[in-house]
Amino acid sequence: MRELATFAGGCFWCMVKPFDSYEGIFRVTSGYMGGELKNPTYEQVKRGDTGHLEVVQIEFDPAVFPYTTLLEIYWAQVDPTDAGGQFQDRGEQYTTAIFVHTDEQAELAIASKEQVAASGRFTKPIVTNIRAAEVFYPAEAYHQDFYKKDVASYEADRAQSGRDAFIDAHWKND
Repeated sequence: MRELATFAGGCFWCMVKPFDSYEGIFRVTSGYMGGELKNPTYEQVKRGDTGHLEVVQIEFDPAVFPYTTLLEIYWAQVDPTDAGGQFQDRGEQYTTAIFVHTDEQAELAIASKEQVAASGRFTKPIVTNIRAAEVFYPAEAYHQDFYKKDVASYEADRAQSGRDAFIDAHWKND
């Protein structure tokens, strides 16, 4: 059985690798979701006026890799208190969201958000939205598996972003 999970966590380049190497995950695709513009391009989304967010869509087997585990990985990749983007990437297109595909995913996402809020890890409110999944538009081919294709650029961008320092500060002890 295969299901979809879709997460927005800032730049999609940094959101693929954390999900990409587990048994039960078939594919992680970078793309866009949430806006009105059909078939958006990276350049259009990057401008911030399409309503789309950069997302990763994960095709997975819930019997092997449960949705709750995907949620745990997701939260540990983002700053859920930042309504203005993620790390060095600013603007609505880089904000956080969990796009749910089923009622069960919605219930699990809400429960996980409540757990993160109650965890004491953050002093500010959790602003990550939980939204119904919409049409998914895959990003251009050069964005897919970017961390594998251009290791040096990926690592430099990730190091510069501040994402890893944030993750270490808030999630390292898990």
